[in-house]
Amino acid sequence: MARRPLLLPFLIAVIAVIATAKTESWLEVRTPHFVVLSNASEKRARHIADQFERMRAVFHKRFPNAHVDPGSPIIVIALKDNKDFQALEPEAYLGKGRLNLAGLFLRAPDKNYVLLRLDAEGEHPYATVYHEYTHLMIGRAQEWLPLWLNEGWAEFYQNTEIQEKEVLLGEPSTENLLLLRQNQLLPLETLLAIDANSPYYHEENKGSMFYAESWVLTHYLEIKDQQQHTERLLDYAKLVSNNVDAVTAATRAFGDLKLLRKDLEKYASQAGFYGFKVPGSTEVDDSAFKVETMSLTQADAIRADFLAYNQRVKDSRALLDRVLHEDPNNVTAHETMGLLAFREGKLGEAEKWYEQAIKLDSQSFLAHYYYAAIAMQEGTFTDRAAQIEASLRAATKLNPSFAPAFDRLAVFYGTQHKNLDEARMFSIMAVQLDPSNMGFRVNGPTS
Repeated sequence: MARRPLLLPFLIAVIAVIATAKTESWLEVRTPHFVVLSNASEKRARHIADQFERMRAVFHKRFPNAHVDPGSPIIVIALKDNKDFQALEPEAYLGKGRLNLAGLFLRAPDKNYVLLRLDAEGEHPYATVYHEYTHLMIGRAQEWLPLWLNEGWAEFYQNTEIQEKEVLLGEPSTENLLLLRQNQLLPLETLLAIDANSPYYHEENKGSMFYAESWVLTHYLEIKDQQQHTERLLDYAKLVSNNVDAVTAATRAFGDLKLLRKDLEKYASQAGFYGFKVPGSTEVDDSAFKVETMSLTQADAIRADFLAYNQRVKDSRALLDRVLHEDPNNVTAHETMGLLAFREGKLGEAEKWYEQAIKLDSQSFLAHYYYAAIAMQEGTFTDRAAQIEASLRAATKLNPSFAPAFDRLAVFYGTQHKNLDEARMFSIMAVQLDPSNMGFRVNGPTS
């Protein structure tokens, strides 16, 4: 999650921001791997899309064996100013004394959202883009990855410089260096144990120091590993992924933490910082980008969906009511209403919303998936078995990279005691698409 240290005043109520003027224009830019929704100019929207594609190329070169393309859609909401950004950002960051965000990454099993504000200033103009994309790339590990390394890697990669024939990694941040040189470092035992509920992650002064120290520790270890041909960061990540607590894992991988803290103090005060280069071009064919104008109602439906995933249910419902009043057949709004009903335990209501979404747009893989998954969860679905099967098969065809649909199809056939060979194949496919989901490994048919 990217941040800026200066908190702008919260000038306007959220409800006033959501009620956007009818003259506001929105664009959708579709690239081979991203969808960018923006209320800025076409030039800026295309440029953000270009930067995401280039950063994807960087990760592909840096980690050739990694899965750089998630199975769920990657939707970037690029907003022209802080006012529009605050209308969507988490409530935990609203108000005085909170970190002023420049962007955030929101990951769900069925969707990936990146929220950006385009008026954020800094020495690296695309730092927020690179920061949020790093979160996307390591998204599968976020359930077990300690917060300091999650944010430390994002801070490390956010200052990437993409040039014509090479990519420069590891450039330091002036903001981070200034903070580190003006303040005492946190004890590493404290830093390593910080989680998303800690004031070090939300309060402006503490949070800025958390980001800075996470960056310098990550930078120090990345550069040392590069220079000494070691893999201490990788060793650490393996330990915590095997349920070793963050502090114990650090001691095993990095050595004495008190000595490491002293080394970090010297490292932060040094005159120059080393980085390294990744050779190769990251050219992007922007002729493949598709740009379309979006209506305000279409844009509001996507913003309402983001608010729902972002746990701002009241604001989401208010926007959804307006969308459905103006466009009763809006597919995205129907899907989001289904999501809200499902979260409230209203399965019958959720099922109806998704069923209506299917009828409105048979190309919505999420509508097909959720209709079937909810119908299966209700227990008795013999009378709808054919419809459930058809929807799950449609979801797998519409998005062959979406692991949950294959998992549900395997479970469906196992429950029905039919097509068991095919069910096993679907179960294996779900695991291959998302190896980190342990539930997929046990959900397949047993006989």
